Amino acid sequence: MMRRMSRYDPSAFPPFAVTVDLVVLTVRDHALCALMVRRGEPPFQGFWALPGGFVRPDEGLVEAAARELAEETGLRAHGAPGQGPGVGAHLEQLATYGAPQRDPRLRVVSVAYLALAPDLPTPRPGGDVRSARWAPVEELLGGKDDDGMLLAFDHSAILSDGVERARSKIEYSALATAFCPEEFTVGELRRVYESVWGVQLDPRNFHRKVTGTPGFLLPAGGTTTRQGGRPAQLFRAGGATVLNPPMLRPES
Repeated sequence: MMRRMSRYDPSAFPPFAVTVDLVVLTVRDHALCALMVRRGEPPFQGFWALPGGFVRPDEGLVEAAARELAEETGLRAHGAPGQGPGVGAHLEQLATYGAPQRDPRLRVVSVAYLALAPDLPTPRPGGDVRSARWAPVEELLGGKDDDGMLLAFDHSAILSDGVERARSKIEYSALATAFCPEEFTVGELRRVYESVWGVQLDPRNFHRKVTGTPGFLLPAGGTTTRQGGRPAQLFRAGGATVLNPPMLRPES
């Protein structure tokens, strides 16, 4: 016997809002860093938090994430609707967070996005943000900032999930090149892996692996001395999206 569907009762469902939160990662001074903003308004006034905001009635989720990314960093999300030319960033959906008490104002469901980009300049605060900074993720993954203050909302968990996504994904995909400029050396790419994984890698073995993986890197036809020493060959990201064999993460 089929069960009858109950009629929809709007009074049984209190109002709720949808937000986007951004885990924006870059490599600065050989460290994996996340973009953090200090909130200027309640709730959690004065706390550090991930950038983000409410989804507007006339936009979709990815449009909201791309808008927040542009407002906070000046970056354009690759492939996002309505995003014109400009400095680009890799943007992908991370996870959805909807614990009933995660926001004291009302029921808020947040869709988190992961954004990766090469070394980025010092951010400029705006809107209800008092200040903004790049912070090494190792200082944040314990759930507190450098003042010993807990991060706002459930942003410690969201940040942890975003960092682990980046760490695991560069094992089997070419995502590590999203942290590099358009043309880069094998040494610069190695430092990305070292910064994201938090380990030291053997330069010769790394060079052999990345140059021997089909479709991972393409010669750019030039050299550079920006690292000092002898000229190093420049490469571009190849067309491979999946690395075969993968770049397995060493145990820390």
